This record gives sequence, C-alpha cells and structure tokens, in this order.
Amino acid sequence: MAAIVRLSSVCRRGVKPLFYQNTLLARPLVVPHKYQEQPYMLTARIHASQALYAGSGSKAASLHWTAERVLSILLLAMGPVAYFNPCPAIDYSLAAALTLHGHWGIGQVLTDYVHGDAKIKLANTGLFLLSTVTFAGLCYFNYNDVGICKAIALLWSK
Repeated sequence: MAAIVRLSSVCRRGVKPLFYQNTLLARPLVVPHKYQEQPYMLTARIHASQALYAGSGSKAASLHWTAERVLSILLLAMGPVAYFNPCPAIDYSLAAALTLHGHWGIGQVLTDYVHGDAKIKLANTGLFLLSTVTFAGLCYFNYNDVGICKAIALLWSK
C-alpha cells in the first residue's frame, strides 16, 4: 500500500486515475510487410474507456435484453397453462409470443451475419414479412381450426 501511495504522490494524479486511465493504450503488433521478408512492428491502439455510443444514456439495449428474458420465461410458463387450460386467449397469446420470440432471435442472427447497408435493409424487410406472415398464419389457424393448444394436444395423443 505504501508503494501505491508513493506512486500517487509522484504522479500527482491520485490512485484512481493511475489505474483507470482514459488514455489510449498501445501494444505492439507484428505484421509481415507485403514486399519484405522480415516482419516489422506496427502499433495497435486499444481504447481503455467506454465506447462513445454507449455513453449516450439510452437504456434501449438493456430494456430489450430484459424483454427477451421476460418473454422466454413467459413462454416457459405458458406451456403448462396451455395444457391445463386451452382457450382462445392462450392460443392468441402463444401466437404473439412465439412470433415475437422468433422475430427477435432471427433479428440477432441477421445482426451478427449480414453486413452492408443494402443487404441489411433487405434482410430486415424479409424478417418483417416473415414475422407478419407467421403471426397472420397462427391467428388464422387459431380462428379457423382447433387452435395451437389443442393442435399440440392432438399431436401428442397419437
């Protein structure tokens, strides 16, 4: 502890800034040059502070993450409820929850693997169309047929 106090008095910045600096850290990176046989050293910059866009004060990403977890737990709870009490309200709730769960999941896959502005717009348009058709199809099935709950019960009974 005496060494830390002594370093802080030499640096004149205190203990906290000594360990949590917002400066850029540099580490060497060896990269072979295109026309030379021997590699030469480059310097890669690593930023030790938070990203600029993360400090905007928006809690949208945190709320989205929480909503995904709540929906997943809700889907787990809807299984037994749908088995013991099949009704149209549960059928339509399952249609909405399953469609939203699939929409968010496929959206994350697209975010990770689709790059380029035009491709992202096309993929998101396709995702919205797929989600709309899925929800409309499940609602149609609930309205004109036995419903999701009874259909699954019929599949398990045979």
